[in-house]
Amino acid sequence: MAGYHARMKRAMPWVLMLMTGVAAAQGLAPANTEPNANVAGERAEDAVVAADAIAKLPSETNARIDNMLIHALSLIGVKYQYGGNSSEKGFDCSGFVRHVFAETMAMDLPRSSYGMSRLGAPVGKGALQPGDLLFYNTLKRHFSHVAIYLGEGRFVHAPSRGKSVEIVDMTDAYWVKRFNGARRMTGEK
Repeated sequence: MAGYHARMKRAMPWVLMLMTGVAAAQGLAPANTEPNANVAGERAEDAVVAADAIAKLPSETNARIDNMLIHALSLIGVKYQYGGNSSEKGFDCSGFVRHVFAETMAMDLPRSSYGMSRLGAPVGKGALQPGDLLFYNTLKRHFSHVAIYLGEGRFVHAPSRGKSVEIVDMTDAYWVKRFNGARRMTGEK
């Protein structure tokens, strides 16, 4: 239980920033787009960007996507663990995505990133929406890595051994070179 409370304490600034950004984007509260070092450091901008992108979705999907992204962001800092699928023991990339979709979308996705890449509908880079899955070739084979798109060119993922769940810019050269495509799962059961 102590691990859960520590994780939530780390995640709370993210959740608050995301909720504030959603409210601002929907005209319910003023936007604060300046990074707040006392709240979430430079990553506060990421939460506002994600919230703005969520607000642009059709209203019937907003709540589901909001919950998914808030849950994913609450897991920032959870360590990477090969084969991991829980916040207590850690996540690998597909374990992270599978956990987030099971908890928030009631979807039982395949355990592997390759299996996930066979579901849903393909999405072009120009049509990406928050909650879409992004696939990358990181192990010299297609669809060997999966991440959740946040909006504005950023995604959240469980990266690799020695790291933790984090937000990354998909326009970084490493990710651009390895991109394999995207899929939208939000309509799947």
